[in-house]
Amino acid sequence: MTTTGNSVVRTSLTVRTGLLKLQLGKSFISLLLNIFFNVMDISVILPVEAEGFIQSLETFSLKEVGSERWFKQHDYIEKLNMQAILNASAMHDEFVKDLLVSFGKIHILVHEMILIEVWKQKVFPILCQLEDFNPEKTFHLYMVIHHEATIINLLETIMFHKDSCDAADDSLLDLVDYCHRKLTLLASEAIRDVAMTYDQHKQISSLEELQVQSAALEFEISLKAVSVLRYITDHADSISIINRMLCTHNLPCVLVQLIDHCPWSRCREGNVQKHIDGKWQTIPVEDHFKMTKLDGQVWLSLYNLLLKEECQRKYDFNTFNKSQLLKLRGFLTDVLIDQLPNLVDLQRFLAHLAVSDPAPPKKELILEQIPEMWNRIISENSGKWEAIAKYQVKETFNPSESDLRQQAQRLAQTYNLDVMESLLPEKPKCGSCGREATKRCSRCRGEWYCHRECQVKHWPKHKKACQLMTETTEKIVS
Repeated sequence: MTTTGNSVVRTSLTVRTGLLKLQLGKSFISLLLNIFFNVMDISVILPVEAEGFIQSLETFSLKEVGSERWFKQHDYIEKLNMQAILNASAMHDEFVKDLLVSFGKIHILVHEMILIEVWKQKVFPILCQLEDFNPEKTFHLYMVIHHEATIINLLETIMFHKDSCDAADDSLLDLVDYCHRKLTLLASEAIRDVAMTYDQHKQISSLEELQVQSAALEFEISLKAVSVLRYITDHADSISIINRMLCTHNLPCVLVQLIDHCPWSRCREGNVQKHIDGKWQTIPVEDHFKMTKLDGQVWLSLYNLLLKEECQRKYDFNTFNKSQLLKLRGFLTDVLIDQLPNLVDLQRFLAHLAVSDPAPPKKELILEQIPEMWNRIISENSGKWEAIAKYQVKETFNPSESDLRQQAQRLAQTYNLDVMESLLPEKPKCGSCGREATKRCSRCRGEWYCHRECQVKHWPKHKKACQLMTETTEKIVS
């Protein structure tokens, strides 16, 4: 039975793109815009460019994070991510995935993602506490933090295919551990609370704002890890991978916690909201029981981990695990099964489990692989966190105006504003009345209006931002 049935649409593909905005008294950029790609015949890079980018991918040390060489590779991965999403959405030849597989570079993506995860946990907090570090422009720092999100987006796209899982080789174990860390964080709901309260923070420093943005982005990253894990459960048949998921991390029980707490759903002012396509959306009453894509990914992961014969042989259905799994019976309603018919098999399995006591798994001597990336990065840099932070403050995150201008020009080449706007799923809204807009400010080209009357009415509020954006654009291109 296939686990990619018609009832579950492939996880929505999103990419966060960096669009440069200067704010008075705030960070160098405000936020990366959420861009959701429609099915359109648009290319970010050509296959020959992608081949060059992928062949040049390399691993970095923690000290090198944020360096000029590192940023160059960051730009490459951003472009590869966008192109991979476009190809997958349009069901075109997925040449980015094919090249990553053929050149054996998936393990580098996993390493670089975990490297930033370690940097965010060990170096970034120290950096924020240094008394002599209070930058007005936190653009470089945000791009480093965002790098992890870019890579998990790319992995979400390519790991849909079995050959990508096979090509990941030993790094698949590291990816399983990474997903477990993110799902555990997601089940705790702590990061969702940060994301919910983000817009309530006022009058904070650039670094404090960056810390809040980093925590909010962690929620998005963790949601992506749900999809990546589901694809691993689809394709992985290695004993080491299965043991890691079932015996080391007990992922079925973690997934039960996600079903129980549903961190991508919340109640706001009496309305049910769900996190769909990268943003919180209010759900009409008639759709309250409609399955989201994230719900589907969790249920399919459970389906794979509990019903595959090899998984059933390895998993210990002890008293605790059995009690946790039987919680799922309350969620397997007719409405849910109608949306994902495959789950009827899971329902039958749980009904049988409720009245039986499966024998414990046989103890076998197994030589299994173990993940290395996280432990190696930690051991190589243990006791050096403060030294790395001080070095990066001095050498990496203290760019000159010339450096910032060059980086802005590089970003302008990576993200063409007109192309990005053409890919937005919704029409622009009037800055004054909120209706659909067709005209925009001729000076800054950053604000939209439905009629000239609205533009004139809104000018007192828009004037300062318009002048700032216009002056900034002139400086960047000069």
